[in-house]
Amino acid sequence: MALLLLLLLLGAAASPGGGSGLHSLHYFSMGVSEPGPGLPQFKEAGYVDDQLIYRYDSERQRAEPGAEWMARNVGPEYWEEEAHRSQGWLPQFRANLNTLRERYNQSGGFHTFQLKYGCELQDDSAKGVFFEYAYDGRDFISFDMGQGAWVAADDGAQITKQKWDADRSIAQRERTYMEQECIEWLGKYLEYGKETLQRREPPRVQVGDRPSRDGLTTLSCRVHGFYPRSVAVVWLKKGVAMPQETIQWGVLPSGDGTYQTRATIEIDPSSETDYTCCVEHPTLVQDLRVPWVPKSNVKLIVGVVTGVLVLVAAVAGAVIFLSKCRVGHRRAIWKKEDGYKAAPAHEGSSSSGEVQPLGQDSVTPILQQGSDQGSNTCIKA
Repeated sequence: MALLLLLLLLGAAASPGGGSGLHSLHYFSMGVSEPGPGLPQFKEAGYVDDQLIYRYDSERQRAEPGAEWMARNVGPEYWEEEAHRSQGWLPQFRANLNTLRERYNQSGGFHTFQLKYGCELQDDSAKGVFFEYAYDGRDFISFDMGQGAWVAADDGAQITKQKWDADRSIAQRERTYMEQECIEWLGKYLEYGKETLQRREPPRVQVGDRPSRDGLTTLSCRVHGFYPRSVAVVWLKKGVAMPQETIQWGVLPSGDGTYQTRATIEIDPSSETDYTCCVEHPTLVQDLRVPWVPKSNVKLIVGVVTGVLVLVAAVAGAVIFLSKCRVGHRRAIWKKEDGYKAAPAHEGSSSSGEVQPLGQDSVTPILQQGSDQGSNTCIKA
């Protein structure tokens, strides 16, 4: 259970904001009621886009860089200040866990209190922010920047909402940080890691198929070599998106700094074969569509091409043979009538054509005062 929660925390960080922002700065914090080996009482991580820039836990009690470009661009005083700020979170998270356990009438057991917040900068310079709390993995309370008010997820959070709405300084402090300081620090980080964060690699797409159960066929669309991480892949049937039938396999690192993903769909090839893989990515002006070509069609095409090549070769051979016959006939006439004796022929001056085989796979290349973190909001019973 504890390991799962840590994986969920890190998994959420892997795709901050659902990929809606061109660039983002997001933080994820978690406190637990019953720490254990490998599970500190408090843990925190910061991300710029998909790059880990900062980590801290209450066992090691020090802030550490998560990316080489962060270690290179900020000094020891930055990490000392970040560690001091993170250490201040621990008693607040502990108090919040005690408060909520009593509020939900829980006598004990393992519980978590989580916070995720951050800002996003869109490609049209629009700004997006979010600030959300969760208890035991469920939404608890969040801040609506548009309305400037807290939104309770259940009855237990209503008490907290009433208290925080009554103190307008809490909302104002969070708004100021999210809309100003967070965006400023995001700009700094983007400059620090521009070689990595601001690169753009378009996706490459490969469509294939394999037999499935009961005579069905599974179509697979492999998308790889792209950066940034945000990508959308769906199968189309006769040009219509099939999101419910499309199985997404998640976005994973490729090992070379780019990302890869896969989307599959199960079809009945005897009833319909008009399927296309559709890919959207920030590097593409418009979506990329790669159609699936059934293997039977590929074999037919290869057979036709092979037949044509054989016919061409046969015709060429006949022409060459006839040409040699004519030359030999002329030489015989010259010999007989003029007494001309030809010099011995030198073999080896021949030429040959090479036919490139057709590939079976269709691969398509396509064109914070002193700190950057904010809130110290604490629930008080």
